[in-house]
Amino acid sequence: MLKAIMARFRQGHRTMKYPDAPQPLPPRFRGLPLMDVTRCDDGCRECADACPYGAISASGSLTLDMGKCLFCADCAVACPHDALTFSTDARLASRSRKGLTVVAGEQYQPGGALEGELLRLFGRSLKLREVSAGGCNACEADTNVLSTIGWDLGRFGIQFVASPRHADGMFVTGPVSENMRLALLDTYAAIPEPKLVIVAGACAINGGPFKDHAEVHNGADGCVPVDLYIPGCPPSPLTILDGLLRLVDIVQ
Repeated sequence: MLKAIMARFRQGHRTMKYPDAPQPLPPRFRGLPLMDVTRCDDGCRECADACPYGAISASGSLTLDMGKCLFCADCAVACPHDALTFSTDARLASRSRKGLTVVAGEQYQPGGALEGELLRLFGRSLKLREVSAGGCNACEADTNVLSTIGWDLGRFGIQFVASPRHADGMFVTGPVSENMRLALLDTYAAIPEPKLVIVAGACAINGGPFKDHAEVHNGADGCVPVDLYIPGCPPSPLTILDGLLRLVDIVQ
């Protein structure tokens, strides 16, 4: 026992300091897309044509839909003018599906907090039931990281629970396969009112690479109302954490 205690003293405090201090990310991390319209040539569609999932529109204002984006960076590689790059900014979550659209020349605004009674109820304690609705386990794995000692999601009063009866909301990953649709709806129905729905990952938002396949329902918001969208493929644990903390007004 004494050896174990001494080892912990030597290890020191391991929990990351975010949001009290910035969380460093590796230079190769692909976060918020940046589009410099001053570098674009009129009529150039190289980035839009290179996107395999139709996330970029070059008609009128250059826009990128992070709900469709898999952050593969094919667009950035294809751009001959270096007008499109990916920053290391992990603050990507949005309260609305439309809010995930990044417009060239405009500053992206991450999602805001719950309002009124919902914030009073869930601002200090939020329990979530995770539903993997046909996911590949990448989003699920990055979500699990938040419960480790390095992130310690529970210190903010946010926890994942085993039963929907004990939950305040549902955390959905995966494109909502036909085989998981009823399970998703049953879980939602079992959560007491009022309740929240949070979707994480391109699959849960838009169907991801499985969009429009007969076996999937193109994400969760065609089945249940969604309160927070967290983009990525998979979203970084920091992106998930930042989105949750903004939702309960710990980060603004």
